[in-house]
Amino acid sequence: MKPDFKKGLLTTVVIDSKTRAVLMVAWMNEESYQLTLKSRQTWFWSRSRQKLWHKGEESGHTQQVNKMTLDCDQDTLLVEVTPNGPACHTGHMSCFFNQVDLDKGEEHAGLG
Repeated sequence: MKPDFKKGLLTTVVIDSKTRAVLMVAWMNEESYQLTLKSRQTWFWSRSRQKLWHKGEESGHTQQVNKMTLDCDQDTLLVEVTPNGPACHTGHMSCFFNQVDLDKGEEHAGLG
């Protein structure tokens, strides 16, 4: 099964194969998808920089791809990886570390 790029960029959820923790969410276009398949490392489309982005190209924190699964609509991709260091540019293992206080609806950095 192949992604449906006619809908635009693919939302890509990256998880740690071992811990199952969600590491990050990024976007793939057809070229980054093909580079990911070929290299077995994650490549994305940077919406802010408007260019291809090889995860770890600057930090060295690459992600070795172990498995990729498409959702039922073929427009969201789940990528299971073995991370070589933190996924987040802040140095956190996961980009998801800002807990929302459900009672107040406010963010609390670093909790969770």
